[in-house]
Amino acid sequence: MHRPLDLRHVVSPGLRDLIELANTHDFDRVTEQVRNLRGCTSPVNLHGWTVTTDSTTKEVVRSYRSEDEPSGRLLTTCGNRRASRCPACSRVYAADTYHLIKAGLSGGKNVTETVRDHPRAFVTLTAPSFGPVHNRKTDSTGKTRPCGCGAHHAEDDQALGTPLDPATYDYSGAVLWNAHAGQLWARFTTYLRRALAEHLGMTQKALNSALRVSFAKVAEYQMRGLVHFHAVIRFDGPDGHTTPPPSWATFDTLQVAVSLAVERARLTVESDAIGERVIKWGDRFKVDQISALGDGELTDAKVAGYVAKYATKNAEGAGTVDRTLMCRPCQGRGYVRGPDGFRDLCDDCEGTGQAEPIKALPVQQHVRQMIRTAWDLGNLPEFAALKLWKWAHMLGFRGHFSSKSRAYSTTLGALRDVRRAWRLAQAEAARARAGIPANDENTTLVTASSWTYLSSGYRPGEELLAAQVRQDTAHTQRLKQEGLLPA
Repeated sequence: MHRPLDLRHVVSPGLRDLIELANTHDFDRVTEQVRNLRGCTSPVNLHGWTVTTDSTTKEVVRSYRSEDEPSGRLLTTCGNRRASRCPACSRVYAADTYHLIKAGLSGGKNVTETVRDHPRAFVTLTAPSFGPVHNRKTDSTGKTRPCGCGAHHAEDDQALGTPLDPATYDYSGAVLWNAHAGQLWARFTTYLRRALAEHLGMTQKALNSALRVSFAKVAEYQMRGLVHFHAVIRFDGPDGHTTPPPSWATFDTLQVAVSLAVERARLTVESDAIGERVIKWGDRFKVDQISALGDGELTDAKVAGYVAKYATKNAEGAGTVDRTLMCRPCQGRGYVRGPDGFRDLCDDCEGTGQAEPIKALPVQQHVRQMIRTAWDLGNLPEFAALKLWKWAHMLGFRGHFSSKSRAYSTTLGALRDVRRAWRLAQAEAARARAGIPANDENTTLVTASSWTYLSSGYRPGEELLAAQVRQDTAHTQRLKQEGLLPA
């Protein structure tokens, strides 16, 4: 009979827990479960079961219960796309986005390869100015020009993007632009089609019967705290990527239409407190042709890699925080309804509505003022639908970071289904190696399951195992970059 280990002398909780796990009856399974997460920083803990049965014989083909795990729970990846939250899951998201974008440029993933011959453009749309900011401009020779303040800023200067005169900077306009950027993009796509019809001298109906406009876009934060959009726009025939566009649908036509749509796409926001604001695009926008031959400045792979990189970013590029500041118990109101129906001060935020005091956030003053402005605007009834309390940490932006038209290419869901099918095939191969007969192709299988969310995160000992997985992954990536391992 083994005496239990005396772990009182072990100071580290993680090491103590790891030793306890190592003395369980199936430590190999604990390690396997953690390794299968590939370094996920905050896995989802589930409790439940799944059973697959033969619909004819009612025989149980396979079954699984989380209770049979050494820890009594199943760990799955968090799936967070943000690199600041989970580098491991964001890498998977970035890879999926890369293949999604590239398929719409080069073909593959059920998209015909002839799309590379369609007119395609990489479009960048920016926000207007809300006041002069510190910048780092260069001339045609690459020489740095002085900023409006007279200084030559370094690339990592914290002053870049901040107002030259914070007292006159239009913070309300900046926050409202971020909050309406998603709607402005939707209006741009509508005006783009109208501009095409006008430029070509056609009706909207005639244009839609001869041409389809497909796109995919991603949002990126500038250093001044405003989002701008990078988009791939492609001309297709009336049936989508399987048909070529008409000969008159050229890159030059697309370039003209983008210019008209940028000028005409506008939203008007009215408020008694801050007056009228016109939400429009900035004067600086770019329409670059994507090379079909693979030897130009903007190749399919470069554009796909560029979009995928920004698909995993968040507002942290602007120096803000990556978590909501809204107190969840009171939903940012600062009060809760008591049993008697009257308002009671929220104990969690002490009436501020903020999960963390804005004045205590570790951010620079410009970002803090944008957050504070978003919070103050959220108190105005005319802006209640914008949910600015919830999105104050995003400096007001509440749209999707990446989106695409339906016919552009495949979907992220389809890519996940392919990955899931590959894992199932691997599992079936493992069953075959173990001597377990494969399922008859004519057999109909029925799966039933029930799962409950428990929590997120690791046990202290599991966190040590996950840290080792992350270190091994980083080491492997370094070896690939150095050419010591095949890419």
